[in-house]
Formats: sequence, C-alpha cells, structure tokens
Amino acid sequence: MQAAGARFPAEWEPQSAVLIAWPHAGTDWSARLGEVEEAYIALVLAITRYQPVVVCVADDDVEAYALARLSSARAEMSRVRFVSAVYDDTWLRDSGPITLRTPRGLCLLDFRFTGWGGKYGASRDDALVERLHDDGLFGDAHREPIDFALEGGAIDTDGDGTLLTTWRCLQERHPDLDRDTLAARLCGWLSQDRVLGLAHGYLEGDDTDAHIDTLARFCARDGIVHQACDDRDDPHFAELGAMATELAALRTRDGAPYRLFPLPWPAPILEAGRRLAASYANFLVINGAVLAPVYGDPADDAALAVLADAFPGRDIVPVPCRALIWQNGSLHCLTMQLPEGLVP
Repeated sequence: MQAAGARFPAEWEPQSAVLIAWPHAGTDWSARLGEVEEAYIALVLAITRYQPVVVCVADDDVEAYALARLSSARAEMSRVRFVSAVYDDTWLRDSGPITLRTPRGLCLLDFRFTGWGGKYGASRDDALVERLHDDGLFGDAHREPIDFALEGGAIDTDGDGTLLTTWRCLQERHPDLDRDTLAARLCGWLSQDRVLGLAHGYLEGDDTDAHIDTLARFCARDGIVHQACDDRDDPHFAELGAMATELAALRTRDGAPYRLFPLPWPAPILEAGRRLAASYANFLVINGAVLAPVYGDPADDAALAVLADAFPGRDIVPVPCRALIWQNGSLHCLTMQLPEGLVP
C-alpha cells in the first residue's frame, strides 16, 4: 500500500516524454510491418511536435533502421531517445510503468503483465519496467513490484483520487476476488479513494476483456469522453447504450453529474471476416495536444470535433491508426506517458 501523500497524476498533467516500442520482424507486426511502421512514424512525428519520445528498440539493427526512417520523415530527432530493450510486443500501455508522485519522489508501480490473462506469451514484456529502471532510464525513481495482474489500459484516473475502470476486465484477471476487494486493493496501490466501475461496454475485436481506454476516459475532473454507438442495427448498440446510461448516473466528488462527450461511431472495419476494434476513445493526451486515432472513416472529423470540445486549449492532432487495429489495439494502447521529472 502507498504512503500518505502519494498521488496518481492524470494523463493531461505535464509529461517528460512518451514511451513506445518500435515494431520489428520478431513481433506480431511482421506480416504487415511496412504499413505499421508508417503509423509509428506518424505517431512519433506528432509526439515530437510537443515533447520528447523514448523509443525502445530490440537491438542495434532495429535502432539504426528506426533512426533512418524517422530522420527521413524529418522527425524532430533532438526529441527522440532510443533505449535498448527486448520485448514480446509493443503495447506499452499495458506493460509499461504506472507512475505515482509520492513524498519520497516518483514511484514506478510494476504490476504483473500476463499477456491479457495468459492469451499470449509475455515474459519479456513483464520484465520491461525492471529492465528499463535498472538501465537508468527513470533516474532516481523508485520501482515497486506488485504481484498482481493489472494493465495500464484497464484504468483511468482524474488525478484527484477517482479511478475509472471496467469490472469485466478486472474480474477476468482475478475471478476469485469480488468487486469490493478489487476496489480496495486498487485504491491502496494507486492512491485512489473512489473506484467507478462500469458493468457494461465492450468492442468486438478487443482481446483485452474490455479495457476502459477503448470505452470511456476522463477529460477533466468533471468530464468523461466515451465511445457511443448510434446504429440500432449494430451489435454494440445495446451494450454501449447501457454503458452511456451508467456514465450518466455517475457523480463527481461534489455530487454533480459528469459532463459527457459521446464520440461518433465508425463504420465496421472487417479483416477476413473479423471485425476490428476501432475506437475514438483510444486517444493520447500529451503536453499541449491530444493525439486522436483516425481510421479513414467519415466519422473521423466529428470525433476530432468532440475531442476539441472536451479538451479546450489543446491542439487535436489526427494520427492514422487503421493499420494498428489489425492487432486489436490503437494509439493509446501503444503508448505510456511518463510524467514530468521521470526521464532526466
């Protein structure tokens, strides 16, 4: 459990960098590596307009290749830092560090990463935070290993002690624990005093068991952006409608209803008969901007407009993500923000 005075900062608070891992032929991206690399280049270009990015690379050859591709694309290379690390996959939202501010300084919570409940091999990803910490990436931050399976995409905080999550994901990982026990443990580790758990919400093609970062996200202490579905013939209509009803019933710490920002629904994207999990809720907040996933859909522009309303004063930057959802995740899933002061 955390000491008094610890705090889990919201994503929109100042950051030192964003952490990603470069795709290569040894990852699951190998069959479509070219188009996925284009998505990564677009992501790095967008991030480095505003702040540094730390890029994990599997070996010297991967680093040299990534350096050449990013330099050719005219990325702001003074804001790109490469670090050597082995990894199974590139979904760093789930295998990267969850950072708290504490009276002793920054603390990296290193939860177990089990490949989304044992669906995939993940031993190297589970060791990633320890390896990066031991290599000095995080300066004098303390690492706290926690023997409990939890992915960063499963939780979202308002920075003021309120955690948003889905019960489905938590209970898939820990079927022996009831909701009260799960909430108490998360509050202790993450320095929260409220857990708002949703019973509804899912996306076809999502293999995370309903991560909250594909469904609903805080945009302020009194605001929530969420993925909506207005197509009555779509199989998501009832479930996402029930989720919207749950969100409308939630109350802020002051007892007021949250301001809700429903995102438009993209048309189904199919791959060999399999529906892919395209969600506009999988955005990334960085210093001065919100990076928004777009899919080449007519609803893209409407989604950007909703995010502009939800995050006034920030640039809204579209990042093409259609290639990414082939592997069941999008922009936020690939990235982990590193709070100000964490990366020297």
